[in-house]
Amino acid sequence: MRLVLQLVARLLVIVALCLGAATVWATIDAYRSVDRATEASAARVSQSLEALYWRELLLRSNRMREQLLPAPDWRTIETMGLIAPGICVQFEPAGAFEKPLCGQSKGIGKAPPRWFAATVQAMLGAHATVERPISARAATAGTVRAISDPDAAIALAWQHILDNIHVALLMALAIALLASLAIAHTLAPAHSIVSALRRMADGEYRTPLPRVRSMELAMIGRAVGDLGDRLAQAEEERTTLTRRLLEIRSDERRALARELHDEFGQNLTAILAFANTIEASAGDKYAAGTEIAQDARMISQATRRIIACLRDTLNRLRHPPAEELGLEASLVDLVDSWRSRTAQPMIQLDLQGDLADISGTVAVTAYRVAQECLTNALRHSAAREIVLRIERRSGPENALLVRVEDDGGGDAAKVAQSAGFGLTGVSERVAALGGSLSIARASRGLSVAATIPLAA
Repeated sequence: MRLVLQLVARLLVIVALCLGAATVWATIDAYRSVDRATEASAARVSQSLEALYWRELLLRSNRMREQLLPAPDWRTIETMGLIAPGICVQFEPAGAFEKPLCGQSKGIGKAPPRWFAATVQAMLGAHATVERPISARAATAGTVRAISDPDAAIALAWQHILDNIHVALLMALAIALLASLAIAHTLAPAHSIVSALRRMADGEYRTPLPRVRSMELAMIGRAVGDLGDRLAQAEEERTTLTRRLLEIRSDERRALARELHDEFGQNLTAILAFANTIEASAGDKYAAGTEIAQDARMISQATRRIIACLRDTLNRLRHPPAEELGLEASLVDLVDSWRSRTAQPMIQLDLQGDLADISGTVAVTAYRVAQECLTNALRHSAAREIVLRIERRSGPENALLVRVEDDGGGDAAKVAQSAGFGLTGVSERVAALGGSLSIARASRGLSVAATIPLAA
């Protein structure tokens, strides 16, 4: 899962938890606000009745103080306006058949769900009754008793939650959206870092990275840049060492070719001359002359086979003719030499593009790739047809493609894993020039392709 989506998902969980906590707090506050409204209604009504009490007391005689009850006069519209919605107020001592005076409770909110009413009442309990004396100095003036209507209190709490939850939900959505945009903007440079790592995996080690403001991402970017520089330096050193190794190998091959030519070649030539002399001089002088001549003839044949094998080895060890004849002529000569040796398989040479100006290390490497791949296809497969294709690709690619395909079957993965010294050497040569070597499955066999940059 992407990091941006993970952070946004966690943010949404946090917002949901905060929204739930805000809902619970709003429920408790709305429920407790009914208690505050009950106390405030009792206080307002008691103050109003206290003023009524002292006014009536001044208008009447002192003899009637014990019988002074403002009950007939306190149930007025002014008193009802002092009572909060959903609150009922009763004067004590109450008169006969006197009912509590309640505030307006109709239309104060929608009817709450049953589960909400049951949950609130079970968790928060019932509302307390508030009693206030009308006058602290006159105990006989009576008492105001206020209590909330349970149904109206639940409806008020539900309406309060609905009013607040809309605002809270809009704020939560806005916070989630803005925070998601901020997170996505902050983590946007991570795509550049990942792209740089992918280019580094493809060989582009020195990949510039954009500057980022985040300290952590900037540290990762610097670490990636340093890693790319070290990999590029290591690649340059490896390429230099590979080229030097190839030069040393080439020198050793030339020295070995001289040794084989000077020592083995001369000795084999001497052996062949001696065998011919023995064969010619063996006659009827001895009874076993015929057998000696036959043995000398067998020595001559074996010597010729060794000389032919040595000549082939010398051709492989010496500098390829691509340095003298050019790439195109040397490839034609290579294919003709194999055709002269065997009729099967049939070898086709396909040259595409202008190869006249290709020389030097690129030409030698291309020749070595073609030589090694043809040798492997002829020796290690039952191919009936082998195609050697040389293609010069111009434009941005600017490379030379060397491909050898056969129809002899074979497992490409197994060949790639068990590549011998020949393919290993070819791969090192191509890699030293910044190219690549691939072994893949062809239509009826194997395909070995090497891409050599001409800029090398």
